[in-house]
Amino acid sequence: MSVYNFRLFAGGQVLSVTGTWMMVVAQDWLVLSLSGDSGTALGLVTALQFTPMLLLTLYGGRLADRYDKRRLLTVANLASGLLALALSLLVLTGTVRLWHICLFALGLGLVNAVEMPTRMAFVSELVGAELLPNASALSAAYFNVARVAGPAVAGPLIGGFGTGPVMMFNAVSYLATVVGLRMMRPAEMHRDARRATSTRVVDGLRYVLGREDLVLVLGLVATIGLFGLNFQLTVPLLARTVFHADAAAFGLLTSGLAAGSLLAALVTTARRTRPSAGMVIGSALAFGLLETVTGWAPSYATAAVLLIPTGFATIYFAQAANHRIQLGSDPQYRGRVMAIYTLILQGSTPLGALFVGWLTEHRGARAGFYIGGLVSVAAAIATLVVDRMRAAAVDDPPRPGAPAPGARTVEG
Repeated sequence: MSVYNFRLFAGGQVLSVTGTWMMVVAQDWLVLSLSGDSGTALGLVTALQFTPMLLLTLYGGRLADRYDKRRLLTVANLASGLLALALSLLVLTGTVRLWHICLFALGLGLVNAVEMPTRMAFVSELVGAELLPNASALSAAYFNVARVAGPAVAGPLIGGFGTGPVMMFNAVSYLATVVGLRMMRPAEMHRDARRATSTRVVDGLRYVLGREDLVLVLGLVATIGLFGLNFQLTVPLLARTVFHADAAAFGLLTSGLAAGSLLAALVTTARRTRPSAGMVIGSALAFGLLETVTGWAPSYATAAVLLIPTGFATIYFAQAANHRIQLGSDPQYRGRVMAIYTLILQGSTPLGALFVGWLTEHRGARAGFYIGGLVSVAAAIATLVVDRMRAAAVDDPPRPGAPAPGARTVEG
């Protein structure tokens, strides 16, 4: 926080992301209200919001490596604000329909395909490589401060005034990020002098595929992202269909998940080095076990309590994977590498949302937690086995830990 540019960035993001999480609660509540608590409808909206990640995130990473990241983020936040403004006006005038929400979700997904990889790569430009782990963890911390505050505030506001004013606040909140970006000092940024005048997506893919340590983590992230990280779908369904909670209670349930996430983000601010593969795998295993247990929760209060450690494990795993990938990547490829990470983490959500939405429609909201948790556990165990086999293949048996003669190291 001693870095001027990072302070501006964090300050703008806290307000903006708070508005975003208020919008998430309002949007989910509105979809369920318009569709008669349909898990399939909520899954469709979620899928539309994240489908552009599958198609355009790699191109977004290419843009981040080639063009000025501050300018890209300014344009992206202005576009998101205009989309939120349009939807809020439809809600306030009473003319909103489910297809309007679908179009908004798709438009926001198109913007996020560029904004997310650019924002992740931009943090390194703000603070430099030495402070990157700390800055990345602090970014997760302010994100989860907003994730706690947003739903907690949104629930009572929705109950008292409806979803329209909440969505209007989100539209205005994007200006905080824009103002912070424009107040920065470009001369104090840590930009890579080797930036190429021409960048290709295929070069980033080739770079990642040549790094076995990155591929292993990305495979684990893909599986957990597909089946385990569908809380935007499973938590509101659990609140409404199992515990029959109102909007305020739903907001507090979401805040429980976010409170654990915030604690994990604060814990990881102490990280200064690249996490080991074992740390990433262990946190994935803990996440899967906790998600499975949360699905069993017999009461609203039990679910609220269990969502706290589940949220902790979620962010601890995501941060460990993020840091292992980002700190192990060449800065020249970082935008494209983080685009691949974003594509896998967020782009798997459309497929997962459709599957989990269908599953909860036929088997109940708890099934989404059970399947997500058990698949995550299986993925962590499988990754551990592959990692041990990979380590055994490059180790010299008489000298544990040393590379075998002629073997290529896998840590880059």
